[in-house]
Amino acid sequence: MIKNILLLCFAVLIIIGVQTMAEAKHQKSEQAWDKTFAKSEKVNHQKVKFQNRYGITLTADMYTPKNYKGKLPAIAVSGPFGAVKEQASGLYAQEMAERGFLTIAFDPSYTGESGGEPRYMASGDINTEDFMAAVDFLSVQKNVDSDKIGLIGICGWGGLAINAAALDTRVKATVASTMYDMSRVNAYGYFDKTDENGRYEMKKALNAQRIEDFKLGKYKRGGGVVDPLPEDAPFFVKDYYDYYKTKRGYHKRSLNSNDGWNVTGCMSFINQPILSFADEIRSAVLLIHGEKAHSRYFSEDTFKKLKGDNKELMIIPDAVHTDLYDKKDIIPFDKIEKFFKDNLK
Repeated sequence: MIKNILLLCFAVLIIIGVQTMAEAKHQKSEQAWDKTFAKSEKVNHQKVKFQNRYGITLTADMYTPKNYKGKLPAIAVSGPFGAVKEQASGLYAQEMAERGFLTIAFDPSYTGESGGEPRYMASGDINTEDFMAAVDFLSVQKNVDSDKIGLIGICGWGGLAINAAALDTRVKATVASTMYDMSRVNAYGYFDKTDENGRYEMKKALNAQRIEDFKLGKYKRGGGVVDPLPEDAPFFVKDYYDYYKTKRGYHKRSLNSNDGWNVTGCMSFINQPILSFADEIRSAVLLIHGEKAHSRYFSEDTFKKLKGDNKELMIIPDAVHTDLYDKKDIIPFDKIEKFFKDNLK
């Protein structure tokens, strides 16, 4: 009996050790500049780490303006959904640091250089917590004014930023750029074309995949942005390809640039809606979207839910979805700067 208990304990220790080593593998941050955008000489850059409420260690790039005085207003940035901090979120963070804010661009749980096992999973709960953990971290920095903290969420992380703002009263201002509501798109499909029967068939397929994953002991990946690009691909797929699969935005750690999420990675979004309490957000919110973006309806419908005179929807003429990822002549950074300076006070 004692021998069996000892063997069981030994097996558990081996499993814990394997999990610890697997997580540690993702904590080795790349120190060389490996972003998809040029490094600014106007800001200082460093890697930082912090834990979320579930004990997952998140890795972020911190950008601090050079020659600042006093305590700074701070902004946490993440997105797009399936991207890494070396892509659009880092560009936003660096740009806002140039404009006088301390910023962090972080990799969400289970992705990039952040921890979390198994890899390539998503959760409306945990990913909302990621933003709130970023607020925890910023709140205790000696060079941050803890009463002046905001969020920027891009694409799917736009919806998650708004979801975090509905829960986190420490957040004073939120920008959602070219946002997706990840619960809505997973449950109802693009343009809400998936009905109950379609959703049932989708859930049957996902649950069948769970059995296969369990048998194999590993998760099947869904594939990132389609490559090679079919000639008859919808415009928004071509739009994503132009960013994630070309020199413009490709990154080796980006899910969208490579093998994508696990097939079942976003399954919980079907049954766990975000934005349920968006109408109770008292802090300021700015929604920014391209006029010609396939995803524009997410921002427009979310804006209808928001209440108060400190909410704003800004539509950028002629812009498509990914224009707001990295095109600095299109992203309204002057407006974003003014919005935060007006509301982080």
